[in-house]
Amino acid sequence: MSKSDWNSPEAARRIARRNASELRFKMIGLGAIVLSLSFLALLLVIMLKNGVAGLDWRFLSGSDSTEATVAGVWGATKGSLLTMGVTLLLSFPMGVLAAIYLEEFAPKKRWIEWIEVSINNLAAVPSIIFGLLGLAVFINTLGMPRSSPLVGGLTLALMTMPVIVISGRNAIKAVPPSIREAAYGIGASKVQTTFHHVLPLALPGILTGTIIGMARALGETAPLLMIGMRAFVATPPDGLTSPSSVLPMQIFLWSDEIDKAFVQNTSAAIIVLLVFLLAMNGIAIYLRNKFEVRW
Repeated sequence: MSKSDWNSPEAARRIARRNASELRFKMIGLGAIVLSLSFLALLLVIMLKNGVAGLDWRFLSGSDSTEATVAGVWGATKGSLLTMGVTLLLSFPMGVLAAIYLEEFAPKKRWIEWIEVSINNLAAVPSIIFGLLGLAVFINTLGMPRSSPLVGGLTLALMTMPVIVISGRNAIKAVPPSIREAAYGIGASKVQTTFHHVLPLALPGILTGTIIGMARALGETAPLLMIGMRAFVATPPDGLTSPSSVLPMQIFLWSDEIDKAFVQNTSAAIIVLLVFLLAMNGIAIYLRNKFEVRW
């Protein structure tokens, strides 16, 4: 196209249409963001209005009770901490090691392709299926204690690990091949190249996937229903095998109470859960930024 064609009325109209389309796209994206933030702000306002008055030391240090005036959230909070600890300790190393093997060491065989397809399918399986799996394997077959953070953590680890594997593989794949070639050029082995050069560069992306997986696990109730964590527990758990509840389950139980006084407790527990989630994500984001390497 010559210079005169760019200055023609037809070219000006085409450029104007493109600019108008770009502006419409930006406005639609901005509207979607504003709409999402509006719903979030509305939720926060309602929860703060109904529950901030119930956030006192008695509520934060107490456990579940049949009376709303003495019921507290510490038992469920401690149960969530123990459950998330078990989930993280199992799903993170196993997910990262599986991602490293599949991306860097696995042979191009048909059974590897089956494993990859299975992992992708597991990431989309409804969470209640993992609850049934935990009930069948950990409780009915292995005889582990029902309603315990140990079984809850094992069940949620099964649910979280596929997400970590998929995000870990994508992060490892995003590392430039020149990093590997440079390491091989100075005599590094395959294992040294993977763990000394590739893994540190992929770690921020892996941590991002871990954040997503743990955030999903923190808010789950369906799989925990299947392993009995909806039981009434009046005392905080003493360990990983003690009967326990978790924050989402406690919120579910209180929201089903007939006594209207539990409305304040439900809203206050939601606030505690949101703070718990933001704190966990904040720590993970800090660690991700700390280990991030720019090239």
